Amino acid sequence: MEMNHVLVVEDDKEIREGVKIYLKSQGYEVYEAADGIEGLKVLEKEEIHLAIVDIMMPRLDGIRMTMKLRGKYDFPVIMLSAKSEEVDKVMGLNIGADDYVTKPFTPMELMARVNSQLRRYRKFMERLAPRENIHVIGGLEINEDTVEVSVDGEPVRLTPIEYKILLLLAKNPGRVFSSEEIYERVWQEKAINTDTIMVHVRNIREKIELDPKNPKYLKVVWGVGYKIEKQG
Repeated sequence: MEMNHVLVVEDDKEIREGVKIYLKSQGYEVYEAADGIEGLKVLEKEEIHLAIVDIMMPRLDGIRMTMKLRGKYDFPVIMLSAKSEEVDKVMGLNIGADDYVTKPFTPMELMARVNSQLRRYRKFMERLAPRENIHVIGGLEINEDTVEVSVDGEPVRLTPIEYKILLLLAKNPGRVFSSEEIYERVWQEKAINTDTIMVHVRNIREKIELDPKNPKYLKVVWGVGYKIEKQG
């Protein structure tokens, strides 16, 4: 499992060291800064997955630091605030902080917040990551890992040959394939009689198209071949 990098920005050295010791004991890589200016410098050099930022600090406070970092970074920010800083705490959440912990706090409370925010961040990043084995064309989705096809969220049952033909076309949306090329790609042999391609295409249309006679996805280019239409 990849180690998460946490930045602790706190001018009170005792609190900063205490948070650092506990985070490291839980397997986190920890970076330190005594104020917002130092914290922003760390961000320029290191890959950070979560920041714990005190509100009241000299030179550059936590509110202004969070405003600056939100221009470039989307990782979670947990603010540390004293009970007397209620207004600043609300302001911090409004300008981009994800959570806050009120001083004094227990290490277990802080770790629960850290773990929760990192879980959410990981899920967010996973959704953004390109899914190389999942092909989406409008409402049509083909998952190579599970060999599943769906249209508008509804599962579609295809034969192995139908699946291979559809996958070939879907991986190259907009490109026209001749019957001969489809046959040779799918059957892995020289095309002799390609009439079967027309039959398979008709069957695929019956399964994936709302109106097979006026197809949205699988189109015929007369005299040339077949293609999956690109979807806007």
